Amino acid sequence: MKHPLVRRWVRASLAFLLVMTVWAAAPAAQAYNNPQLLPDSPTPVVDLANTLTSLQRETLIQELDTFEAETGWKLRVLTQFEQTPGRAVIDFWKLDGKSVVLVADAKGGNILSFAVGDDLYPLLPRTFWIELQTRFGNQFFVRDNGDDQSILQSLASVEGCLRKGGCSVVPGLPQEQWILTLATSIIGGIICGFAGRPRKPGQFFAWKWALVFSPLWGMLFFSFGMGPVLVRTSEWLPIVRNIAGFSIGLLGTFLSSFIHPTSTPEAES
Repeated sequence: MKHPLVRRWVRASLAFLLVMTVWAAAPAAQAYNNPQLLPDSPTPVVDLANTLTSLQRETLIQELDTFEAETGWKLRVLTQFEQTPGRAVIDFWKLDGKSVVLVADAKGGNILSFAVGDDLYPLLPRTFWIELQTRFGNQFFVRDNGDDQSILQSLASVEGCLRKGGCSVVPGLPQEQWILTLATSIIGGIICGFAGRPRKPGQFFAWKWALVFSPLWGMLFFSFGMGPVLVRTSEWLPIVRNIAGFSIGLLGTFLSSFIHPTSTPEAES
């Protein structure tokens, strides 16, 4: 009866020793605080993954130094792939509440992450940083534009928002987001047109029913259709297109009632 217990204890002991040996020998443990990867001279850009060209790197360094001198906000960039200096950048850059560190790491699905100082959240809320990461760091943007543009365009958004005193959302309206707002505008118009179809003889538009359904079509058109456009861009073209989409959806559904009138119209109270 003792032999199975002894064999089980021996296997467990060997497994534990193997894990401890691998853990002790792993060189990656030093990667979480490895100042040897950092340059000797101060610089706001540490491009360990060589994501930027030499010209892009020099231009970005000058831009970030000038931005810090003019505004006091410290924007820093770290690109990495196999190794990372980890927490060593805190002392290297003397990070504080007015600092932002953009970390670009191509190993993940989204290459961008941000370490944000507490002083920035009143101007750029957490939802801003989440949207910034998902817009410029996703694999589709990186595939179409490159890792370098992911870094440069996200930094440009941060700089522009800080210069004007803050943003609640990331400026700019990507095409896929505009298509979504157009779709919700059209659906809102369809619901409004359906609600306003005449329900008794001699009636042209059922305003009462349109008002009853106004929370639904109003949310689709104003909140999800026009709202994201108005807060992200001042261009008039997407605004006109969304209004036209709502109008087409409304008129198309409303006019269909004259082509195929209901057989038993309701009487409005």
